[in-house]
Amino acid sequence: MRTTDRIRQLIAHEAARLMAEEGVREYRDAKRKAARQFGAAKALALGSHLPTNAEIHAELQRLIDFRDEARPERLLRLRLLALDALETLAPFRPYLVGSVLSGAVTERSDIDLHLFADTPEEVEAYLERQGIPFSSETVTVRYGSEFIDYPHFYLESDGVVIECTVYPSGDRRRSPKSSITGKAMERADAKKLHTIIAAMAERTA
Repeated sequence: MRTTDRIRQLIAHEAARLMAEEGVREYRDAKRKAARQFGAAKALALGSHLPTNAEIHAELQRLIDFRDEARPERLLRLRLLALDALETLAPFRPYLVGSVLSGAVTERSDIDLHLFADTPEEVEAYLERQGIPFSSETVTVRYGSEFIDYPHFYLESDGVVIECTVYPSGDRRRSPKSSITGKAMERADAKKLHTIIAAMAERTA
């Protein structure tokens, strides 16, 4: 194995460990933190030593499959909680995205939803009417030279955080790109998730 490939593999493994064991949520953050053990991040990038998000995701999935015997039960629990959240937030035509949909869950995984509304105030008013506790913040994301603000609402169900990102209503038909594959992000509405859960139940019956 070439030195470049070996360093990429070591960084990917450490980044995956950080996500699995220390709760680092973003691939970018895990990659940067892991890379510090092997040299300056800029120098590593110039030498093509930094792994892709897809490489880290594959390593994370391998670690989870190897170490976590409780993952199937945890995944089912998280998906059931996600289904309940999708149904509760139905007025905003939500999608489930992220690790709970892909199956790469750890003890620290939360539930990621995309909601669609004309204004974030609509979501806030709805949560207040339903008596659902929440906190909120605005997260700024850079796309090239453009900066876009996305409102985030944080709910909790049975000790699990549900992170809801609010997109404009017109964006529902446009699936954002996955940071892992670079292709359209995998998403599931309540109907699709119900089918996935039913298939899980059949396999374990």
